[in-house]
Order: sequence, then C-alpha cells, then structure tokens
Amino acid sequence: MARGRLIRGTLLVLVWLVVTVATGLLFFLGSSRTVVLASHEAELRPTLDGYVVLHTGPVLPDFRLSSGSEVGADVTLGKTEVSSVDELVERYAFIASQPEGQVVKIRDSIRSMALAAFVKGALVGLAPIALWWLLGPTRRRELGHLAVSRRGFVAVVAGSVLLILVINPGESGEPTPGDEGWQSLADFLGPGVPTPDAAAGIEVSTGATVSGTHRLIESAVDTFEKSKVFYADVAERAADLELHQPEPGDTVVTLVSDRHDNIGMDAVARAIGDAGGATAVFDAGDDTSVGESWEAFSLDSVNAAFSDLPRWGVAGNHDQGDFVADYLAGEGWTMLDGQVVWGPGDVTLLGVADPRSSGLGSWKDEEGLSFEEVGSRLADAACDSPRRVTTLLVHDANLGAETLARGCADLVVGGHLHLRLGPTPVEGANGALGYSYTTGTTGGAAYAIAVGSKPRRDAMVTLLTYRDGRPVGVQPVVVKTNGDLDPLRYEPLAPTDPALPTPLPATPTPTP
Repeated sequence: MARGRLIRGTLLVLVWLVVTVATGLLFFLGSSRTVVLASHEAELRPTLDGYVVLHTGPVLPDFRLSSGSEVGADVTLGKTEVSSVDELVERYAFIASQPEGQVVKIRDSIRSMALAAFVKGALVGLAPIALWWLLGPTRRRELGHLAVSRRGFVAVVAGSVLLILVINPGESGEPTPGDEGWQSLADFLGPGVPTPDAAAGIEVSTGATVSGTHRLIESAVDTFEKSKVFYADVAERAADLELHQPEPGDTVVTLVSDRHDNIGMDAVARAIGDAGGATAVFDAGDDTSVGESWEAFSLDSVNAAFSDLPRWGVAGNHDQGDFVADYLAGEGWTMLDGQVVWGPGDVTLLGVADPRSSGLGSWKDEEGLSFEEVGSRLADAACDSPRRVTTLLVHDANLGAETLARGCADLVVGGHLHLRLGPTPVEGANGALGYSYTTGTTGGAAYAIAVGSKPRRDAMVTLLTYRDGRPVGVQPVVVKTNGDLDPLRYEPLAPTDPALPTPLPATPTPTP
C-alpha cells in the first residue's frame, strides 16, 4: 500500500514537472514586454535561437549578435525623439560603445519574463493533479476506459490542440524584417572600412535599405571605435591613479553631477572612485538633457556602473518631470525629498530636487515654490534636525546657502555650473563652520547634452571623505578633453558644531 502511494506520488510530481516546463516554455516564448532601450520605446520578445536581433525600422538595416546562450531576444525599436537620422545613428554608436546598461536591462527583462512564465506554468501544472484528486478512483477508471477508445483519443487530441492555442496563440504570420539573411558587418561595409574588434560578431540583415545606409553605418562605426577606445583607455589609466587614501574607519563617496547622457564617463567615474577607495555614490543631478523616457539609457548606464554600491541622488533642473527620479528610485537609488536620512558611514543627508525642474521642486505637497523658498525650507529642515546634518546634497549649491548661513550643515555639495567652486568655508550665524562645494560636470558637457566620442569640455569626478560621520576632505579629479587625467590636491575640511570654537578657515582653492 505504501509502495503504491509512493509510485502514485512520484507520477503526480513528474506530471506536474512536465506540464510546468511545457506550459512555462509556451508562456515564455509567447510573452513580450515594452522597455526603454537604446533611447527608444522597444518591444522585447524572448527567443531560443541564441541571437539578440535588433529591428531598427525602415531606414537602417537590422542587426544581430550572438547572446552566448540558447536564449535570445528579438527587439523592435519604436518611437524616440531625434532631430535627424545622422544624430540618431551617432547616438546608436555611442550607446553601443558603452553597452553595459542596455545589456543588463535586456538580461533582467528576459529573466523576469522567464520567471513569470514558469510561475504561470507551475500553476497550470497543478490543474491535472487537482483534477486527479477531485475525480476519485471510480471516475478515473471510467475515464481511463473511455480514453483508450477511438472517440476518447480524438477528444484528447482536440483538447490538447485547443489548450495550446489558448496558451500560445502564435504570431500573425507576417515576415520579420531581416529574414532575407545575414552577413557580417565587415562584409556589409566592404574591404575599405576597418571593422573594430569589439564589433566583429555583429551581423547585418541583407534586406534592401535606402541609399546612404552605408555612409550612416560607416559613420556609426567610426563613432563606436573612437568612443570605446577613448573611454576604455581613460578608465584603465584612472584605475592606476595615486589618490588620497582613506584612513581606517574613513568613508569615501564618489560625487558625480551633470552627466547629461555621457555614458562613456560612467566607467571612468567608477574607476576613479575605486582608486580612491570609494564605497558609495552621490549624484547631484542632470543625468539627462530633458528628462524624457528615451534618455533611460543614461540612467541604466550610471546604475550599472554603481549597482553594487549604496547610492543617493537628487534630480537636476534638466531632469524635468518626475521620470528621472522615479526611474532611479525604482533601480535602488535613495532619491532625497526634503527628509533627513542616514547616508554612508553614519553621515546624515538632506536634499531635494532642483526647484527649476518642471514638475519638481515642491515641498512635500506644496507646489509652486521659488528657488529661494525651497532653500529656506531646506534650512528649516536642517536646523530642526535632532542630529546635525552632515551633507546637504543639491543640484545647485546656492540652494544650500541659507542653510550654511544659519550654520546648520557641515557641507553643501552640488553641480549645475559645469565648473568647480570651493570648497569654500562659511561661518554660520551660530558660530558653526561649514563648507560649500560645487563639482564640475562629470559628463564633460558644454551645454545640456554631452553625447560624443569624448568629453566636450573638461570633465570632473570628486571624492568626498568622511570620518566619524563628518566630512574631512575633498579631492577633485579632472578628465581633460584629450583624455589626460589630473588629480587635484586633497583639500582637508574642518567643520564645527555651534557649541565648539570656530578654527581658522582653510584657504579656499582659487576658482578656475
């Protein structure tokens, strides 16, 4: 009797596994998801052909690259914002030269779709087991006799087909662009155009394309090669920089600001942070140019570069609307909203999005506040905090001017100006000494966008050092437009509490 139960139980588990795998696979291959990819709204579908296929639209050919496994992806690009085809192609090349953020997004999306599909499959797999118990032994014997008859066999086959159609209705049958065949990128461009080693595995569809496609692709290949070589070289040399090293118990934070879509600098910023012993990240905003969803590639990149570290940030004036802040918050960033929170190394943090951002700058539920009013509210929050605020993280350091004037924070850090100011000591009305510091543009942005094969102006990453929860030093690192690295001298800080005597202020660094 016990042996019979064991056999039946084993058979039921096997049935569950078979049904789960079969239906889960059908659910998986029939699923799709809309994501923001390579600056487009894109439809992502999993495949089992081992390739990631990119359908770009009617102007450019389709591309594919081996995924390195049996699972692949079919990506159809949708709408985006761009002023010309040339600009779009250059953007593609720049994103492709720093693909980490997009690769992570595709991989995570496929894994999420697979998990959801097989959870559904597991639930479907329980159906025959539940039916088995509900029918009982007598009814099961009757149905068994019926199943071996001709009529029963036809019914089982028809029911199985109907179930498959319900679970996976299939595609429309329309041909997919690029089905005509594939050729290597080198063959597509011809012998006169060198193909970068990193692009050797890319294949191009042999379908018809409009006149001028070769010129566009050649331009993209040139941008791809220059971007990848430039930033990879800078990141490699940044890893060997001789920077100020933290003492035992110190905490170092990488400060970035005004990236403006320059994803090439993310690996460089990470390398600089690692060289200086950084274990956390502050982002002072303006990660995008206009704050639109097509710029998610920039957010994916900075997130991928620092995904293993604790991260805090605020939105800048160009991160318009709530997309940027919500997106980063969804990726694990702590986006400051006017509340004092704990930061790395017992640091207390306060910050808020720039009031000049469209849709941002409200204080709690109150909207329409001016820059000065938000600065005053920040000062109130800092001065009312039961624990002294270590760092005020804002996009524009001027937003923290009143907080420093009242003596309610040790350090105010921001960006916005695309150049370095400070650290400048400020003695508050209560006798406490604090500092204001503005870091340069991490993206090397001259204006509101920094996409290109190299920075458009000198870029900057700053390292902040904390000891016992208080700021004790600042060290900027400059990345010049020719790729040279210039670590500036470490500036010690000595903030004081209101109850302590104020020491002589440190000599501020001359403004460049």
